[in-house]
Amino acid sequence: MTISARKVAATAVTAVLGAALAGCGGGAAPDTGREARLGTPAASASGAPTASAPNSAPPGPQAGAPAKAPTLAPGPNGLTPVFERAAQRTDKTVALTFDADMTSDQGPRAADGEHFDNPQLISTLRTLKVPSTIFMTGRWAEEYPDQAKSIGTDPNFEIANHSYSHHAFKSPCYGLPALDAAAARADVDRAFAAFRQAGAVNTVPYFRFPGGCYDDQALRALSTAKVTAVQWDVVSGDAFAKDPDAVAEQVLTGVKPGSVVVMHCTRSAAPVTEEAIRKIVPELRKRGYRFVKVSELIGK
Repeated sequence: MTISARKVAATAVTAVLGAALAGCGGGAAPDTGREARLGTPAASASGAPTASAPNSAPPGPQAGAPAKAPTLAPGPNGLTPVFERAAQRTDKTVALTFDADMTSDQGPRAADGEHFDNPQLISTLRTLKVPSTIFMTGRWAEEYPDQAKSIGTDPNFEIANHSYSHHAFKSPCYGLPALDAAAARADVDRAFAAFRQAGAVNTVPYFRFPGGCYDDQALRALSTAKVTAVQWDVVSGDAFAKDPDAVAEQVLTGVKPGSVVVMHCTRSAAPVTEEAIRKIVPELRKRGYRFVKVSELIGK
């Protein structure tokens, strides 16, 4: 599909207004030292044991979850490993991921009627039978516990950690307030606790940095959480987009075998995502792609 002016416009809107969405999924991961931080598979999709944090209440999947998700081995010096795209790049698989964003201070806006959820998107993914990974903030799970439980008990989905507060783990990061190392580690635990409180069981030990912003200090701060950091290689441009065709075109242009696509599950900030999905899914299937969760990509 030819890149059109609509795609350029959508990309520009995303760049200009990225701060309003706190930069979530707004760009590529930092390049400095990236290759040195990438880990190797530590557990297979068949259920090989995954390391857990040494705390009494590890932040990983809740007891009773259907299966243990594969993770990557720690990077150099024990740094949290980073996954961006499947190493096996001949198989036409793609993971659609959706960030369910809500910051710790947006409760009043939700009370005033702003929608940080997108139940129609979830319904469409179910109807189209698209396995998906939802990167959820703990604050989102608190605001929408019934939806968090519904998503987190549906085998079509897995819930991954997007922090509790959606504050930055590295500064600067799109104007987000920054957390120090201790607060960052606690923020991850608090999000997993919110998922458990909501009754979600299909949780996985994956983490996405707010804004995609991280450095070695952030990776070191999370090393005891025993999570795999998950970035992406395809930016959908759905943040604040008005044209679903432009979003669909940007995804269809960028997807390659093993890709991880970042999108959003937030009506107020990404209003055309559901409509774009109805264009993306049949076209990628027509091209021979199979949709998988991030856990399947990591387990390859």
